[in-house]
Amino acid sequence: MNELKLESLIALLDDPDDSVFNLVLEEILKEDISIVDRLEHIWETSLEELVQNRIEFIIQQIQLKDTKEKIKSWASQETLDLFEGIFLISRYQYPELKLKSIQTQFELIKKDIWLEFRHSQTSLEKITILNHIFFDRYKFKINREDKESPQSSYVNRVLDTRKGNPISITIIYTLIARSLHLPVYYIDFETNPLVGYFDKDIPRLENNEGSNQVLFYINPSNKGAIIGPKEVDYLRQSADSPDHKHHPEPCSDRIIIKRLVEKLSNDYKQGGSFENVNYLKEIAEIL
Repeated sequence: MNELKLESLIALLDDPDDSVFNLVLEEILKEDISIVDRLEHIWETSLEELVQNRIEFIIQQIQLKDTKEKIKSWASQETLDLFEGIFLISRYQYPELKLKSIQTQFELIKKDIWLEFRHSQTSLEKITILNHIFFDRYKFKINREDKESPQSSYVNRVLDTRKGNPISITIIYTLIARSLHLPVYYIDFETNPLVGYFDKDIPRLENNEGSNQVLFYINPSNKGAIIGPKEVDYLRQSADSPDHKHHPEPCSDRIIIKRLVEKLSNDYKQGGSFENVNYLKEIAEIL
């Protein structure tokens, strides 16, 4: 959009008629994210509160549209990147968030764990080290004081506060373990997702018999406690468990992100933030 047209549209923002504003919004939303810098400059030079408020709203809508388009592009790929997926979900709430800042924090955790690894260590010994550094040194834990806080789903906030919900903590744990080349997979349980440590010498099957390849399960919601297949099966079949119909099988990265979106949507719904719920519903449909 050329400067003259943009200035003409901005000049209409002080019109109290909402129908005029909606026309301006519709026109500006045809532009991509690059127009935000120009809008921010106009906001800084404006002295009218109504104009500033409307520019803030327009910028927010452009950023939401851009994030939605990026999630749609991500979801259309044949092979998905789980790390990029959780970053894009956080970018919905924090549009200024930079991928590099999140990558740097992951690399620091990974490096601290990797330095303790030895080639001769067993799978259990490596997981014990991972657990010690992740839960004891970095002090990641479940946010039990505010279980329905949407902030517990955003990876940047979890990294900052070291508190998350069972889904976000399990995702971060899985990503760290993957980066260390450990054969782990996210196990999709609604109330308490687990991490399965598979025998890397046995090809993983895409059916229910795949559970035979699991050496052990890890419970990130309980500081990485190690449990066996029989214990998982017992928990799964408990009468009061909503997961009794689920098989303890790995799920795709697409489903992992969808579970995170569903958790976010439910938390916003509990808080009465229905605008966020509607947006996340669109994201879930894309996934």
